[in-house]
Amino acid sequence: MTRRWLVMSVAAVAVAVPWVMPSPAAGQDSAASAEPASFRTPWGDPDLQGIWSYATFTPLQRPDDLAGREFLTPEEIAEQNRGDATRAASERRGELSAERDLALAYNQVWWDRGESTGRTSLIVDPPDGRLPPLTPAAERRQAELREYRRAHAFDSWEDRPLQERCMTYQRVPPVPSGYSNAYHIFQSPGQVVILNEMIHDVRVVHLDGRAPIDGRIRQWNGDGRGRWEGDTLVVETTHYRDDTTWRGFPGTRDLRAVERFTRIDDDTIRYRYTIHDEATYTRPFTVELPLNSPPGYVIYEYACHEGNYSIANALAGERALEARGSR
Repeated sequence: MTRRWLVMSVAAVAVAVPWVMPSPAAGQDSAASAEPASFRTPWGDPDLQGIWSYATFTPLQRPDDLAGREFLTPEEIAEQNRGDATRAASERRGELSAERDLALAYNQVWWDRGESTGRTSLIVDPPDGRLPPLTPAAERRQAELREYRRAHAFDSWEDRPLQERCMTYQRVPPVPSGYSNAYHIFQSPGQVVILNEMIHDVRVVHLDGRAPIDGRIRQWNGDGRGRWEGDTLVVETTHYRDDTTWRGFPGTRDLRAVERFTRIDDDTIRYRYTIHDEATYTRPFTVELPLNSPPGYVIYEYACHEGNYSIANALAGERALEARGSR
């Protein structure tokens, strides 16, 4: 978990992708005032390498009470940061109800949700900061999915969430969670490798213009291809599974995500992505996340399944409830 500076080790990645050329950490020897064009790899591509955190508790969608406001005031930002920094602190636990205490799950030391971006939502387009309306077909799919989960959530391990099964967590592209919100980016000529801290997903993005994988092959996190547009890395991901979801919202095999990474200084990458799925949303939408270089951040292995009894225990508990007639 990121509060303890946990992320997958560079050595582990080197074993998985031995052809990745090592290089100094991104921006390590560059002046803070350097122009973006000065961040270059030895072979001349813009240098995005290093460990980057996208942690923030700014919500994906703009809350109703902030409708019409794109940004918070400095006072509101400071107050939100103070509140989140102590939301589960020991000295505040006396203020919590038993339900709220349980819902927090961890003490403050385990949480690493970052700080406010200053915006009222991560969605920057549409201008209202909200997800576009679902299409009628997507509303039906969502209702069917909700009903299926209500009735069959514990039928087998295949009905449990992918996160609980330690298969994938943040998905592509990500939305921040409570901790482990980090990318480790590596580059070699013609390739960019992106390691996601949570549940150790690794993306190999080819830049040589090759075609995507066979259309019959579908993956939870899709298949990405990249290109340079000036100093911006553009990664277009397709070939998602038919039953994919994005942050709980139903998707389709037509889902297409377009990410843009632009290095702007020693410690910052401007990161935006746009979700296209005409069968699900009535229009595309765009999310902006911070990508900052946290000092001293180290990435260790995220061994999600080591000693993980949750699936067996959850299913056994449900069978016990059924045997008692409680289900």
